Amino acid sequence: MKLDGRRESSNVEDRRRMSGGTATGLGLGGVLIVGIITLLMGGDLGDVVQNVSNSGGIGGQTTEMTREFTAEEEALAKFSRQILASTEDVWSAYFKAKGLGAYRNPTLVLYTDATATACGTGQAAMGPFYCSSDQKLYIDLSFFSSMKKQLGADGDFAYAYVIAHEVGHHVQNVLGILGQAHQQMARMNKTDSNRMSVRIELQADFFAGVWAHYEKASFGSLEKGDLEEAIRCASVIGDDYLQKKAQGYAVEESFTHGTAAQRMKWLKKGIDTGDIEQGDTFSLRDSQL
Repeated sequence: MKLDGRRESSNVEDRRRMSGGTATGLGLGGVLIVGIITLLMGGDLGDVVQNVSNSGGIGGQTTEMTREFTAEEEALAKFSRQILASTEDVWSAYFKAKGLGAYRNPTLVLYTDATATACGTGQAAMGPFYCSSDQKLYIDLSFFSSMKKQLGADGDFAYAYVIAHEVGHHVQNVLGILGQAHQQMARMNKTDSNRMSVRIELQADFFAGVWAHYEKASFGSLEKGDLEEAIRCASVIGDDYLQKKAQGYAVEESFTHGTAAQRMKWLKKGIDTGDIEQGDTFSLRDSQL
């Protein structure tokens, strides 16, 4: 991506010097995989913490660290602020053009290992996530290195897609979609709740694609191969791919994010159309997703 001269968002909390524990035993890559697989198998935040702990993962108390960031870390932090700024510009303009009211900007929290959120303790093992209760998205920047090493997903636009996906959840929240879906999930059994989760995640992929559509049209920042990077990333974070990689087989009933094919489909649909009206993943049959 060409981002030279682009503004950086000021809606960022940098907590990287506040450590909520040190990754030990497994190493962060191993911790990440344990966390992802626990969530994919239907576990919740408590299960992630327990499984990581049992595997020799994260431990220790929150402490303030005195450290200098590497050039790579600082570059990723700047990149993240620029991508967040782009989502602010794109979604604010889109909401205004479509008469959707004012778009409320989310806050990006950069942290190391673990941090407090309004949704409970966030762990690097969970990967990037969005908390609707405080309207913040949380990222441990080392996730991007783990993407490359553990999943083979690399490239600046692949990283941008990850951020845009979490912002997609914020868009769902602003539009009232996320709250309604969560209310329905609270009344469902585990299997049906997982199916609803898939629809939430696929729509967030679609919204990430809509952002990419207007980022390209408005700023011309996408270069040859950028879209392919994002689609490749979507393919390796599908539930089926991750479960097969971890255990050799996939359990469809436990899917919470969608298959590789589904994630690529909805991301690409958002990129191609740029129209959120075409991103209703909730009224379709499972076979149509």
